[in-house]
Amino acid sequence: MVRAKQMRRRTRRMRRQGLQPIVLIEGGEALPAATAAVLARWLWRYRSELAPVVLAALLAALAGYLHAAHPHSWTWQLPIACILTAMTLGFGDKAGLSVRLERVYAAFVLFTSGLWLAAATTFGITHSPLPQLLLAGGPLLSIPWWTHRRLRAKVRVDRKLAAWPEVAPTVGLSGSRVMSAIVDHWGWRARFALARGQTIQDVTAKIPALESALGTHRGAVRIYPTRDDRANRFELRVLDRDPHADAIPWPGPSTSTITDPIDLGPFEDATTTSVLFLRRHALLGGIAGSGKSGALNVIMGNLTACHDVVIWAIDLKRGMELQPWSSCIARLATTPDQAKSLLKDAVAVLEARATHLAATGLRVWHPTPTKPALVIVIDEYAELAEDAPESIPNADSIARRGRAVAVTLIAATQRPTQKAMGKGAVRSQMDIRLSFRVRERRDTDLILGQGMLAAGWHPHTLNAPGKFLISAPDHTTPRPSRAYLLTDQTVTQTAHHHTPLPPPPRRHLPPSHRSLPSRPPPNSTSSPQRAGSRGPRSHRRSNPLDPPHNSPRRGNPHHPPDHRHRQKPPLGLLPPQRPRPSWPSHSSNPRPLARAPSPQVIVHPLVHAQPQRAPARKAPSPAACTSVRHPLQPRKVTRR
Repeated sequence: MVRAKQMRRRTRRMRRQGLQPIVLIEGGEALPAATAAVLARWLWRYRSELAPVVLAALLAALAGYLHAAHPHSWTWQLPIACILTAMTLGFGDKAGLSVRLERVYAAFVLFTSGLWLAAATTFGITHSPLPQLLLAGGPLLSIPWWTHRRLRAKVRVDRKLAAWPEVAPTVGLSGSRVMSAIVDHWGWRARFALARGQTIQDVTAKIPALESALGTHRGAVRIYPTRDDRANRFELRVLDRDPHADAIPWPGPSTSTITDPIDLGPFEDATTTSVLFLRRHALLGGIAGSGKSGALNVIMGNLTACHDVVIWAIDLKRGMELQPWSSCIARLATTPDQAKSLLKDAVAVLEARATHLAATGLRVWHPTPTKPALVIVIDEYAELAEDAPESIPNADSIARRGRAVAVTLIAATQRPTQKAMGKGAVRSQMDIRLSFRVRERRDTDLILGQGMLAAGWHPHTLNAPGKFLISAPDHTTPRPSRAYLLTDQTVTQTAHHHTPLPPPPRRHLPPSHRSLPSRPPPNSTSSPQRAGSRGPRSHRRSNPLDPPHNSPRRGNPHHPPDHRHRQKPPLGLLPPQRPRPSWPSHSSNPRPLARAPSPQVIVHPLVHAQPQRAPARKAPSPAACTSVRHPLQPRKVTRR
């Protein structure tokens, strides 16, 4: 056996050098051992073709033994054959028989084999017509097996791999060799060992040459690292059929928290494209009609199912894409002014959280239902940079500083050039890149990063909407995937299902749910205002759950408030604040004392109200002067 291995190794070396070896068998060689090795190798190579012959031989041997030792065992052989036949018909798909015709063929072979075995056990294998049935029925039942597509594919693959020593030098991979191969439902795949100095990047750059040498159609060859992640090995996958030829319906949300990955769609090997969006900004790029909106719908369908996420969205196409999700979106901006205000408020949330983390000694913001993560979805980012250029610095600030405080950007655009991205740092901070079909090769580097086209990332070969390549910390190889399909009806049903319940009436809210005290009666002696006065404007809304007067959602049925997180205010977008101190007063004078207390801090569920002192100037009275600034509707109110 050792001698035979040495001969094969020497033969391969000579064949690489272009020589044809000739084997001379001398008298001193171990001819029986060499013959047995060749025969065993031949039997192993054609084991699939010889499977019916082996089955017939085993049936004959088993029937002879049972007839001699247990001639009455046919009483339990027939029930077992019937049970196996029924199990094959009912559960054959679990064993790999996905086609119904395959299950019927396997069940028929099992039943006829069991029937012949029972008869041969009772009467003997020499009893007529049992030998004739075995010799004639065996080849007839073997015809479907020999003509099956998988077996034909295996023969075709064996021929191609046998010619690999001649193919390798033509594609620039001299010295590489085949390690193993297997045929699957979509094609075949094989493992190869590279010669010294060759890398998987060299093989990826030669994919077009491999497609020509192997005779496949364009876009059918895939190059992946092996499971052991060896640098001198690679896996070659050839697709006879496209697994992503048809759209794949969305199965539903894959998670209920943003701390878990989101399933965007299946790869070609049926594994899921799981992506973690927590503390990672995402960029979706591709030409119009490539499927970016479909991927956004998949992301929205999963984010709306998360209990620890608040979603803000910007859609400058007047809400054409994100309007169906408006019932699950806390804020939806459809105009440049609304987008500018939204990003400004997001920066305020970011800074407030950063201040809170610094004060508490924490480094990251851990999302919870009471302290949710903030995800800002922007459709057509280029329109934002063109129509609202003043908001680009805020977007850059979120991209640079939003990771630790769980403020995430998800932007979609057609061609993320430096001009389209507002000449900022947004694109460089995107850790998750999804590239859909592009028309020009150079757009690959714009979306996925510099040098990705030369590294084998070819999104210009994607030929159907929804197909994409993903570059992320967990996905570093170019593996095509296809996003799930959400129809308009599915989007409507999902948004309705994830819409939070309406809030309870305001009069039923407990006093602990109020950030500001109610206005005292006009005749109260403890009120800082005179009897009959309306009081300061900031005290007219005693409940902070009310939206601002000029909020984009107030009076607009397309922008309902986010009631999901209002069961226990505040929403948690801002860190908890200290309670408002009481107003000191004199027993004989209802007006406040001359020394004003510390400024009041108003906690709003969506934005941050910044307390300020009045400018230093001579006032007619020593009363306190407090300016309350609301980011959504700036106004200054002075109370004297």
